Amino acid sequence: MMILAMVIGFGLLTNFFQGVLDTQNNPNQKIHTTQSNNEHIEIVLKRNRSGHYVGTGIINGQKAVFLLDTGATYVAIPEHLAKQLGLKKGQPLSISTANGRTTGYQTNIKALSIGQIHLYDIKAIITPNLEEILLGMSVLKQLEFTQRGDVLTIRQYL
Repeated sequence: MMILAMVIGFGLLTNFFQGVLDTQNNPNQKIHTTQSNNEHIEIVLKRNRSGHYVGTGIINGQKAVFLLDTGATYVAIPEHLAKQLGLKKGQPLSISTANGRTTGYQTNIKALSIGQIHLYDIKAIITPNLEEILLGMSVLKQLEFTQRGDVLTIRQYL
């Protein structure tokens, strides 16, 4: 009985601390949206413990976690996630990444959402050896963003 209690206790502690770590890595798991008199939609992202802006959104109807990357020309999707998101490999192309040159594949995202910001027909690249989705300039150029302290405010004008 004592061993069972210890196993349950360790399981609960593991679950609790995993939740703490997940929140530190992605403090924007639930993104609050405001709308200003039909002028614009605004979301606010908090910086994570590593100094990056990470947020949870939707790609083609499925939950996805993004890392905002102004250095990425397109949205970069890891190859292992592309299939789950219903993305098909298109034209191959040579791309430069932090890990060097590789071959990526053009694709198109039908719908992408962050909070109540909705974008459609987004150019993206399926990239091997990538761990997370990079939200690049093919999305960010359609939005206005301002950083102050540990907060990034993103606006979509209507």
